[in-house]
Amino acid sequence: MFEQLFQSIDQKINLTEEEKTFTKTLFIPKKIRKKQWLLQEGDVAKYLAFVEKGLLRSYTVGRNGTEHIVQFAFEGYWIGDQYSFLTGEPSIFNIDAIEDCELLLLSKQSQDELLDKMPQFERFFRLLLQNNLIATQKRMAGTLGRSAEQRYMDLMVTCPTTINTRVPLHMLASYLGITPETLSRIRRQISQRKKAS
Repeated sequence: MFEQLFQSIDQKINLTEEEKTFTKTLFIPKKIRKKQWLLQEGDVAKYLAFVEKGLLRSYTVGRNGTEHIVQFAFEGYWIGDQYSFLTGEPSIFNIDAIEDCELLLLSKQSQDELLDKMPQFERFFRLLLQNNLIATQKRMAGTLGRSAEQRYMDLMVTCPTTINTRVPLHMLASYLGITPETLSRIRRQISQRKKAS
């Protein structure tokens, strides 16, 4: 169950087999079913989750009940509320499964032990945070001043097959900050232009 995790780790740092064996002891394997919660708004995030298999989403709910999806997490991704995890404050996010999932959970205590016993994990988590910051800034910049169609096209370049085959249309629209009707119209227009050319 640790294949994806060690592929991710091996891309950033080197671990011996003994270190990998120790690392496994600090993670809690967990399976959750489609539509099951990993975290609910108002609860404290006790874990960061690494996705070995499946798909989750992180989102907030507006006053009018509208969901605002901020992240999808596929195989090889981490998901959690970093702020709540680090501060112990209640989370403002909901995280639930879009598909049945196999996760590896890491508690704050286990993360601290990992960093204490294997300093190379400082580099691993720093690189994860840097990549997350870059992705967040790109997403913010892409949202400001770009049309809904441009945002959709950018997303299709980033992960076309996964998004189109695994994420329901209404969730994709929420992530892009548009209505499902607008997304359907955009997809139809793109399809018509492709046929015409």
